[in-house]
Amino acid sequence: MAEFKSGFVSLIGRPNVGKSTLLNRMVGEKIAIISNKPQTTRNNVLGIMTEDDIQIVFTDTPGIHAPATKLGEFMVKSAQTAMRDVDAVLFLVEPIDNVGRTEEKIIEDLKKSDCPVILVINKIDKIKREELFSIITKYTEKFDFHAVVPISAQKKDGIDLLRKELYELIPEGPMFYPEDMVTDQPERQLVAETIREKILRNLDKEVPHGIAIEIMKMKDKGKTVEIIANIYCEKMSHKGILIGKNGEMMKKIGQLAREDMEKMLDKKVYLELWVKVKEDWRNRDSLIRNFGYDMNE
Repeated sequence: MAEFKSGFVSLIGRPNVGKSTLLNRMVGEKIAIISNKPQTTRNNVLGIMTEDDIQIVFTDTPGIHAPATKLGEFMVKSAQTAMRDVDAVLFLVEPIDNVGRTEEKIIEDLKKSDCPVILVINKIDKIKREELFSIITKYTEKFDFHAVVPISAQKKDGIDLLRKELYELIPEGPMFYPEDMVTDQPERQLVAETIREKILRNLDKEVPHGIAIEIMKMKDKGKTVEIIANIYCEKMSHKGILIGKNGEMMKKIGQLAREDMEKMLDKKVYLELWVKVKEDWRNRDSLIRNFGYDMNE
């Protein structure tokens, strides 16, 4: 009988490169929020994929960027910490024919570790296949990758090949989590992130990045779940945008969030949302911690 294998894998890369989409594909369920806005992921998100003979624990990290706030500094620190003490790293890049400054910085950090790295060139559905060779050459000149795997996480192209490469790197080991567990995030966190995703998807410009969600009440009443949440923004003008004319934007966000929550919790959801202002909360340590971002990690 084949031995059971288990291990830990980190996903790293610049913001909006597709890490959360790939995590959801690997795990087979939606556990990380997705939007076309950069810096969507704020905390490291654990995703657990368990099959008959293997369990892989993935960490989806915040995108590495030049931070402009204390929250941004926390996000970058979280991503850099996730490169350590893992069995493999998936370094996601976009199919652009040059190695950017952010990617150069990540490569320098990777050189300090002896962990095997798979270069994952995502969004290949956006380019012609013949353009790949030049992109691969530019990256492999800078780092000795264990493998290079072009994929489209959105289209599920190349996912099976990526799994195969990963399986070869995972050592024998125990099952760390129950086989039916797909994330370590508590339900309250998943609910909060669901609300934040709907805001990210429906609002433009600077408003979404100044948003934090606090779950004030989450009570299971048998056939229904009652959820009351505060949505915090940084300016009074942002509050008006969030609520929208005659409350239409808040109704839309609430409806979309409730639909996803009902699928996730498998129950009817009563959702009540309130919008409040906390000026410059992303630079205030106490508020950052209060909204669930552990600055001491």
